[in-house]
Amino acid sequence: MARVSQEHLDARRRQILDGAARCFALNGFHATSMQDILREAGLSAGAVYRYFGSKEELIAAIAGEAFAEIRAAFDAAAGSVPPPTPDVLLGRVLRRMLEERVLGVDRGSFARLVVQVWTETLRNEQLAAVLDEGYSGLRVSWAGLVDAYRDSGLMAADVPADHVARTLIATAQGFIVQQALFGDVEVGVLEDGLRGLMSMQQPKIS
Repeated sequence: MARVSQEHLDARRRQILDGAARCFALNGFHATSMQDILREAGLSAGAVYRYFGSKEELIAAIAGEAFAEIRAAFDAAAGSVPPPTPDVLLGRVLRRMLEERVLGVDRGSFARLVVQVWTETLRNEQLAAVLDEGYSGLRVSWAGLVDAYRDSGLMAADVPADHVARTLIATAQGFIVQQALFGDVEVGVLEDGLRGLMSMQQPKIS
C-alpha cells in the first residue's frame, strides 16, 4: 500500500479546516452541522473524521488558528525598529488580518469568524483559557512596544505601559467588530482617525 505523504495529509487537513471556516463564518458554529462541513469540503465522513473527531474539535482548531494569526500579526507589527507610530502599527496589523486571505475566507468572513470565536469563549472554558493566554501575551509584548516608544522619545512616561497596550489591542478588536457587523471597513479609515487623534494638543492658556 502506497504511503501517504505528510504534504498530502497537511493539505487534506487544510481543506477540511478551510471548508469548516467558510461554513462557520456564514452560519455560525452551532447552526452548522457536520454534514454542512462535509459538503463544503467535498469529502466523505470517513476522510473528515480521520482528522477531527467532532465539530467541537474543528471549532477548537479554527479558534486556535485565529488566535495564532492575530498574535502573529501583532508581533510582526510590533517587531519593527524603530517602532512605528500607533496609526501605522495598527494599520499593519489589520491589513495582515483582513486583507490577506486567512483560513480560506475573505476579510468579512474572517472578521465574523473572529467575533464568533470570541463569543464562543464565553461558554467554552478550553477556548477561554487559550484566549486568556494569548491576550496576556499580547499585553506583555505591546507593553514592551510602549517602552520602545518612550526610549525613542515618542511617548511620555506618565501612563502605565499596560494601559496603553490594552488600549491599542482594544482599538484593533473594535475595528474587527465593525468589519464583522457593517462590512467594507477600510483600514485607511482607522489610520486616518488615529493620526487625527494623535495630532491633538492641549490648547494654550493665555
